[in-house]
Amino acid sequence: MKQTQSAAKPSDLPVYLFHQGNNFEAYRYFGSHLEEQDGQPGAVFRVWAPHAKAVSVVGDFNSWVPTSHPMEKVSDGIWELFIPGIKIYDVYKYCITTPADELVYKADPYAFHAETRPSNGSKVFDISGFDWHDAAWEDAQKKNDVINGPMSIYELHAGSWKMKEDGVPYNYSELADQLVPYIKDMGYTHVELLPITEYPFDGSWGYQVSGYFAPTSRYGTPHDFMEFVDKLLFMESLVTGWGMCGKMVGKTVFLFHDFSMHYPRGYQ
Repeated sequence: MKQTQSAAKPSDLPVYLFHQGNNFEAYRYFGSHLEEQDGQPGAVFRVWAPHAKAVSVVGDFNSWVPTSHPMEKVSDGIWELFIPGIKIYDVYKYCITTPADELVYKADPYAFHAETRPSNGSKVFDISGFDWHDAAWEDAQKKNDVINGPMSIYELHAGSWKMKEDGVPYNYSELADQLVPYIKDMGYTHVELLPITEYPFDGSWGYQVSGYFAPTSRYGTPHDFMEFVDKLLFMESLVTGWGMCGKMVGKTVFLFHDFSMHYPRGYQ
């Protein structure tokens, strides 16, 4: 849990870059982040709402009362509030007072986690602390020709690619256990996931994105998704030399894996 000393100022670098349109890591600033202020653990909330007359944080912790936790406007369009006692998995939304004095309840566009449909609230989550096992992969990437190497992509939808006998989809960890042997056997070099970020309607297959920074909670938490990625890299059954990188393009996450040196089919 990091330490913070004061509220954001318009001159702060993240705010400056955001207003310039150049803050490519805005998720580190906006959203909800567990912090400690003046010796009190809690979470700081930040949201961009340039036309709002007022913004407050509402959730289970204050019985969703709009007047309980009003936010402060710390820069042009940026609202902020630190709330002591907030913990992981607390559900919240922003209550925005419009210019017409209407109250609109909005999920956090920068949230790392969310409720599972049909509920649509945001959840506080700390994405730090996951124990990655990618050192060997990073070393391998320095030797592999990732630009000119072969590519054979397998695309799938995580929720419908394979299900349990009762029709329930696999969670992230179970999906990795099922997926890796299959793509190895078929000789694919890359995996492309259909939209995996949070979305409200199952029938959209993820193309109605409601949280660009939150892997869908249908199959687990953000740490569970990290485990999915980690397993794809380093399951015991993997051949030596497998590599992977992640890339977000529009609404689709691309996960790249390199089996080519062991599977000639990848060159076709």
